[in-house]
Amino acid sequence: MSSSNFDTAWKQLPHPADHPAFSYNGFHPARVTNLPKGHVKKAGFQAFPVDVIWKQDCTITMRDGIKLYGDVFRPSQGNKVPAILPYSPYGKVASGVQNYDRMGPYRMGIPYQRLSGYETFEGPNPAEWAERGYAVVDIDARGCAHSEGNIVFWGQQEAEDIYDSITWVSQQPWCNGSVVLAGHSWLSISQTNFASRFTHPALKAIAPWEGLSNPYTQQNCREGIPNPVFMSLIMGGFAGLAHMEDFAKMLQEHPMYDAYWESKNIDTKNIRDLPVYFTASYSTGLHTEGSLGGFQTATTSKKWIRIHASQEWHDLYTVEANDDLQRFFDYYAKAKTIVERSEKQWPSAHLRMERYYLDAATKSLSSSQPEAITATTHESHSFTDSSDFRLIFPEYTELSGRPFVKLFMLAPSHDDLDVIVQIRKLSASGEVLESLNWSPMPQPQPEVPNVNVAKHLGPQGMLRASHRVSMAPRVSDDEYPSYDHHSRQPITPGEIVELLIPIWPMGVVYEAGEGLMLKIAGHDMSLPEVEMLRPTEPRDENKGQHIVYTGGKYDSYLALPRIV
Repeated sequence: MSSSNFDTAWKQLPHPADHPAFSYNGFHPARVTNLPKGHVKKAGFQAFPVDVIWKQDCTITMRDGIKLYGDVFRPSQGNKVPAILPYSPYGKVASGVQNYDRMGPYRMGIPYQRLSGYETFEGPNPAEWAERGYAVVDIDARGCAHSEGNIVFWGQQEAEDIYDSITWVSQQPWCNGSVVLAGHSWLSISQTNFASRFTHPALKAIAPWEGLSNPYTQQNCREGIPNPVFMSLIMGGFAGLAHMEDFAKMLQEHPMYDAYWESKNIDTKNIRDLPVYFTASYSTGLHTEGSLGGFQTATTSKKWIRIHASQEWHDLYTVEANDDLQRFFDYYAKAKTIVERSEKQWPSAHLRMERYYLDAATKSLSSSQPEAITATTHESHSFTDSSDFRLIFPEYTELSGRPFVKLFMLAPSHDDLDVIVQIRKLSASGEVLESLNWSPMPQPQPEVPNVNVAKHLGPQGMLRASHRVSMAPRVSDDEYPSYDHHSRQPITPGEIVELLIPIWPMGVVYEAGEGLMLKIAGHDMSLPEVEMLRPTEPRDENKGQHIVYTGGKYDSYLALPRIV
């Protein structure tokens, strides 16, 4: 259980029957069940709109002899159909730990009637897609439940397994030879991970909805600041017969971007000919940069992106989103005609980067650089303290793209500093606003729980100052800063350092008189994605105060992507 370039840490998996939260459905190789039209798994859930054949735990043999197991849902009547393949270690038929009742308030606005209860977590509803003329093949990834082997996080092994799974599915007697990939989050990442490494003659299209391409900088160690908590939570939901890759421990052993993290990197430039339907949103704390960045860098000419304004899971199961996805799949898997979207690129060709300079004396942002040098101070290891700067737009304004911040900062009592910046929207009366992630919300805004799946505060950026030396060369001062995280250099306590901090993409409209607040702090200011991720203390390594310098030779500024 090791790689030729590095030793991988492994962790024993609990048996599916012994996991305290895994909804274990047993192991039923080749069991066939007829689900007639009108069948309801559980009161309140969607009734099957057509007759469906459900074959459980079908054996899918990989090139190295490992056996994976998948469930096939296919329409009982009609001709051969294309197949949708979701792939993840979350478990089939709602058998895993994750479900929408537990993951957030009000089921994120997902009506029970939109789901049949047979879908894998974050995957397509097989009852709905059978009516749309598709089979759904839910596969337990290597190591999940009764699938043999060890659970791995993306990379080459997962891509090879997906290749072999596509081959198996495309050769089934009920399949028309066309396979498409679909799903959200891990199911999305597995698609681009595969498509960046392989092509397959039977794969006609993919639909990576809300994913990532760089697990190091977009998730586990965002801009040099480690965050093992999320992956520890994900790992805690896995069950199987062998081991799982210990991602949290690998982060401890590989704090810098090295060969291990490179093996997990998804180079979407290698997606050259495949039709791809990306989906993105600005409210997720997990996937915004990966989704939009993947769309930008994929070199295929057959790529589209839909940017929506709601919570990820809520959007995943809306009728409108699935209607649009069907039009995409029908064109490539059934050769049906669709109408292309009108937008040609993201970010917009009408984008202009505008600078707004910080003024510590007035706690404001303006288009002109203050002459006087001033400073503001906040406690660095704190849940509440921050340095705040306001900007009011005198006219209607659209921001869409990637903002960033240039800051001059000092940490008097430490040789490093973690800095987090956040952009909040202000009402015309100066109120700091929150964005509710779907509508209608069953409770008034003040009563909605403070988790990011329900309400979003605004885009964030962050940087560990010692990683500033790993910034890639920039063509111009307006270019978005990026870091390879190959090296680090401590700062000298008492030294004022210049930091360029990338902020995740945003898309916000401001009416005349509305504005924004730039918040600068040492702690993560976003709401926890879900309640179980709420920290009990700030997750940073800061000490003492942080000082932000503005004016004069310290031209601290916020660069905003404005549509003109």
